Amino acid sequence: MTTDQASPAAAPPRPQLGRVLVGPAVVMLVAAVLVAVVAGAMSGALAPLLLGDTGPVVRYGQVINRVVHDLSSALTIGLLLVAAFLTPESRGTARRSTAAVAAAYCAGAWALTCLVGLALTFSQSSGLLLTDPAFFTELRSTAWPLEITRLIVIELAMAFAACVLAAWARTRGQLAWAFAIALATLWPISFGGHGSGLVGHEQGMTALLIHLVGISLWVGGLLAIVILRPVLGNAVQITLERYSPIALACYVAVGGSGVLFALLQADNLADLVTPYWMLLWLKVVALLVLGMFGYNQRRLLLERGATKPGVFARLALTELGVMAVALGLGVALSRTPPPVIEDLTGVDPALNLTGFPTPEPFTAAKLLTAWEPMWMFLLPALALIGLYIAGVRRLRRRGDAWPVGRTVLWVIGWVIFIYATSGAPGMYGKVQFSLHMVMHMALMMAVPIFLVPAAPITLALRAIRSRTDKTLGPREIILAIVHSRWAAFFVQPVVAAVIFFGSLIAFYYTAWFEWSLSTHSGHVVMVVHFFLSGYAFVWALAGTDPGPPKWPAPMRLMVLIGTLAAHAFFGLALMSGNWLLAPEFFKTVDLPWVPDLLADQQLAGMIAWGIGELPTVVLAMMVTYDWLRSDTRDAKRLDRKADRDGDADLAAYNEHLAHLAEHGRDTRPR
Repeated sequence: MTTDQASPAAAPPRPQLGRVLVGPAVVMLVAAVLVAVVAGAMSGALAPLLLGDTGPVVRYGQVINRVVHDLSSALTIGLLLVAAFLTPESRGTARRSTAAVAAAYCAGAWALTCLVGLALTFSQSSGLLLTDPAFFTELRSTAWPLEITRLIVIELAMAFAACVLAAWARTRGQLAWAFAIALATLWPISFGGHGSGLVGHEQGMTALLIHLVGISLWVGGLLAIVILRPVLGNAVQITLERYSPIALACYVAVGGSGVLFALLQADNLADLVTPYWMLLWLKVVALLVLGMFGYNQRRLLLERGATKPGVFARLALTELGVMAVALGLGVALSRTPPPVIEDLTGVDPALNLTGFPTPEPFTAAKLLTAWEPMWMFLLPALALIGLYIAGVRRLRRRGDAWPVGRTVLWVIGWVIFIYATSGAPGMYGKVQFSLHMVMHMALMMAVPIFLVPAAPITLALRAIRSRTDKTLGPREIILAIVHSRWAAFFVQPVVAAVIFFGSLIAFYYTAWFEWSLSTHSGHVVMVVHFFLSGYAFVWALAGTDPGPPKWPAPMRLMVLIGTLAAHAFFGLALMSGNWLLAPEFFKTVDLPWVPDLLADQQLAGMIAWGIGELPTVVLAMMVTYDWLRSDTRDAKRLDRKADRDGDADLAAYNEHLAHLAEHGRDTRPR
């Protein structure tokens, strides 16, 4: 991202941490701890375990540490959000530097809670007391192999990275990167909740991730504005105006994710009166109250411009009080056993390996009827379709045109993406190699062919207003990304082609393949990587959106032909291979309708070869069309120039020839 570098002659203002209001954060922390402890005691979350209980220090420590963890992570994200995207910086102020240093301290507390949580979680899962002489030896040897502690280790490393970057960052671009790392750190947390142990765990973990992002931006953003109020000064009005739509989106996301997760936690009406659901009902009440406060904030603070400290303090602090209650209830809820815990250790081997039951035997009809929603991909796809259509409507409301064909291509591309991830290829591709290859080729080759010509970046830049106060809005972020050195490197045709083809070899002929089949995190990384690598490859060859300078069309065609040959080689290697890839996984799953695993793998090679042909031909036609269109544009440009200057270039050339003839020089070609 681009950054706003300060002038070398003027030293940047020093952070003003002495003016930060620490009191609201401390009061909110104490209130949330009290609510979490009381609610946990009432729901049974703090009751001794029947087997392997390691004492009250671990039980109560986990609840208290989790409250500190959630609040410090939310405040880290909120401070970086305000510093990078919401508040303007003017001469002589230290808003960004103050928020950055405060975020570094909060991220340090976040990393510390991860360290404490690692010890407490391992103590509970292993049954070893904290005072056991072998405790730390066992922790060091099993922290990474054990999934529940491995996720905490990953979170610890990412939180520490956010802490270091926040302490170093001062420009808006650096703060934006720190914010991105802090927000991404919520991902490993979502894999360790109740949803990870359920049939349909993908739905539970997706809901938890959405919930964590929404809560962190919502609670952290408001708390950050409150504690930075003395530093913000007269910028509090514009900061609140930018925070308000984010808070509304977070409110919808938190409510929707709660519904999505709750659907996994009840089999009958009796479950709705269990301790788990009673806490959930209290959270629903808190959410409704917070919605009322959000409405009042928009009406009083924004519409009427009532930014006097007294009005703002009363409304914001009351809202933070309700948020503290909701935060404490959420921590108690995370420690309370849900009414329905599905057993993943049954006789279904696919269920044990993937968390999804073995699907019904595959038939040709299943290609049209099979459906298993993958919410991690379904929701973003639907959101991007909605945003694109909203952008087109904004353009047309102000009288600008946008080709209907581009909108159609965008919708078709995401429909194919949804089908590949939630339809038959996604459902059966988790356990069957040939259907996995259909999903892979659709994501990597078919979907980008439709999405890239839709020119989403051009639409976004035309539809989104730019900011004039040197803060980062959506338009500024998009421009910074597409014109960054990273984009210039990865969207270079040769680099994009190497990643495009190299990913095939690195994925299928290493442990990455089996990791993507047996873990949800591996599956998500696989889908995202192959989609992005395919999009970058198509954009590098035939994209029309703003970005790095494009190579001449003949060179792009040469890269395409070379990549096509390499891709065909990959398909032939699978077709002729006589050894099984990921053998332990496929032999353990043992699908009854796939009697010959090697034959199914060879069929996958045929699919890779066959599906890759048509998109490649289409891509070659797109590059050729871009070549012809470029020549046409150049010809028209030269004609317009000739009309303006009376064809001065031709006249100058003729004059040059006449001058040579006068001096007796032969101008004929030899």
